[in-house]
Amino acid sequence: MTEYVEPLGMRILIRKDEPRTQTRGGIVLPDSSEIPTITGRVVEISVQVERNEDFPIRKYDKVLFHPRNAIPVDFESDNLLFVVPVDDVVAIFRRPRPERAKIEVDTDDDLPELEP
Repeated sequence: MTEYVEPLGMRILIRKDEPRTQTRGGIVLPDSSEIPTITGRVVEISVQVERNEDFPIRKYDKVLFHPRNAIPVDFESDNLLFVVPVDDVVAIFRRPRPERAKIEVDTDDDLPELEP
């Protein structure tokens, strides 16, 4: 039987992103200089958060969270799992949904009129 972590109350389980070792411009950072990372993917959501419409957080969302109240979970060797209160999630990264193809209706007068 495999174990899993289920957050309770108004909390979610987040897998923190790996710390960056290179800037966007391509500059490699020394090991002693690490940019703090506070983004991650939602791994699990408590039942209370799932049922609460005020929090549009779903599993696998990428989120930005405040690490102050994050509780590390010693469940994996890389120790990147954190139980985070949902109030500490400050942003969700979303991609715009593709617009559906619009169906154009031909309104030319070439069409025959239907008689009643």
